Amino acid sequence: MIENEKFEELMMVLEEKSENTLTALDRDYGAIRTGRANPRILDRLEVEAYGGMSKLIELGNVSALDAKCLQISLWDKSLLKAVEKAILQSNIGLNPSNDGNVIRLVFPDMTEERRRELVKQAKKMGEEAKVAVRNHRREGMDTIKKMETAKEISEDMAADCKDEVEKLISGYMTKVEALITAKEKELMSF
Repeated sequence: MIENEKFEELMMVLEEKSENTLTALDRDYGAIRTGRANPRILDRLEVEAYGGMSKLIELGNVSALDAKCLQISLWDKSLLKAVEKAILQSNIGLNPSNDGNVIRLVFPDMTEERRRELVKQAKKMGEEAKVAVRNHRREGMDTIKKMETAKEISEDMAADCKDEVEKLISGYMTKVEALITAKEKELMSF
């Protein structure tokens, strides 16, 4: 490992940014509907409640009854209609059924065409994550060049630093690829 305080700080920043990119991609993938009931699909759903917008997860519990059905239990039953309306407007492709106590969402089997659309969407998100990670690499390389120009590090040390940044970023690119592949497999297997 290269012993330079600025470089170590740079590596920590690059690692944190790359990790945040991975986390964001994983969170976005959780919102893509697969054939299986996944409560994460409703994480971003906002409901008009109490004079403002609230996230669904702040208003009740969402649980998977089985592989094809989610159940939403609200703490305030007067919000059932508002939640139903929010689900219908969200474009997630699910029709809520309200029995007066809970809302159930039954996940129909997806068509082959819909699966392929979702795979395209997942790949696009993955490409955006790759671009973000590449931008982190560029930032790192630019910082190293500036350090070298300012004579803070030698030419040899700059080359070593660039190799370290390249290794770190390559690792994150591999992780992004693994997420893309896993999501594609998940989408096509139901």
